[in-house]
Amino acid sequence: MAGQPSKPKSTGDLASAHGTETPLPGARPSAAEEIAAFVARARAMSPHQAGARGRLVFALDATMSRQPTWDMACALQADMFREAASLGSLDIRLVYYRGLNECRATRWISDSAELARLMGKIDCQGGNTQIGKALSEVRREAVASGVRAVVFVGDAIEEPVDDLCAKAGELGLLKVPVFMFQEGHDIAAEQAFREIARLTGGAWCRFDPGAAAQLRELLRAAAAYAAGGRKALLALSKTAGGAARLIGQMK
Repeated sequence: MAGQPSKPKSTGDLASAHGTETPLPGARPSAAEEIAAFVARARAMSPHQAGARGRLVFALDATMSRQPTWDMACALQADMFREAASLGSLDIRLVYYRGLNECRATRWISDSAELARLMGKIDCQGGNTQIGKALSEVRREAVASGVRAVVFVGDAIEEPVDDLCAKAGELGLLKVPVFMFQEGHDIAAEQAFREIARLTGGAWCRFDPGAAAQLRELLRAAAAYAAGGRKALLALSKTAGGAARLIGQMK
């Protein structure tokens, strides 16, 4: 059904869920010219071109510990659209993982009410993190149709960090910054999230459990970047602490 999340179960399924059986670009070691061609092809379809709609992937950990923050994100996501509306336009693609090997992605959504409706139907389920699958889906979409930025909200990591860093490095080549918003104080998660943000040219920020105001500021700042680029984020940073925290880290 249109608008309903697809259900990829692996990196390959993430691709096949969108009508293609081809492997993700760069799945095998690439020669220098292959990498250059890969980056050129992706940039040719980049939403950074003048007049293009901003495209933001909203990636969320929907494992059991995340239910309170999931509910909070549902309530705050409209703020992203409102911030973007003052700058231009924004499409959001929701990617989330939960349970046993379940990772889903919606189509691109341009209406906050529709996104809220879809998120409201999702309940969190116990399981391990699947950040790698989320990053692979972002790369696939960046090459297919362009992605301006990624927001990830989570509190833990249970995957090999080096594998995630390799995927993050590919997003860095594509100029797709990942904003890693961490809930809580898990040290292993902080180290990994910081490195993912660094490799992609994004930013890492922590927010306290249940701190809606902190998360709202961070989401608004990410939406400003997705809709208006670095210039919009810099302008917002003059009045909003969340934007200042992001712009201070971005390359």
